[in-house]
Amino acid sequence: MSDLISPAQESDTKEALYAPPKQSLTEEYLGLSIKQFLSIFTIVLILGWYLNILLFGTNSLEVLLQLEEYESYLSSEISHYKEENSALQKEYFELKELEPEK
Repeated sequence: MSDLISPAQESDTKEALYAPPKQSLTEEYLGLSIKQFLSIFTIVLILGWYLNILLFGTNSLEVLLQLEEYESYLSSEISHYKEENSALQKEYFELKELEPEK
């Protein structure tokens, strides 16, 4: 007769069998354990920091674009000065030929 259980024990047993397992918040909402969540979170933070340095740091994409713009400005200045130099050389040689030879 020890095989018989009381109705109270039977309801406790059913609750224990059908109760959802105890889960942490990350397991419940994200499906990850705390260790996995912290590892992924750390990796995301490190990659975010690295991406920030690549885009906005001293050796960044922004600096590269500014230097390329400055390079094109300097190239246009060089071509302007070459044209000015050739015009001045032409004027110099014209003036030199007009002077009497000694």
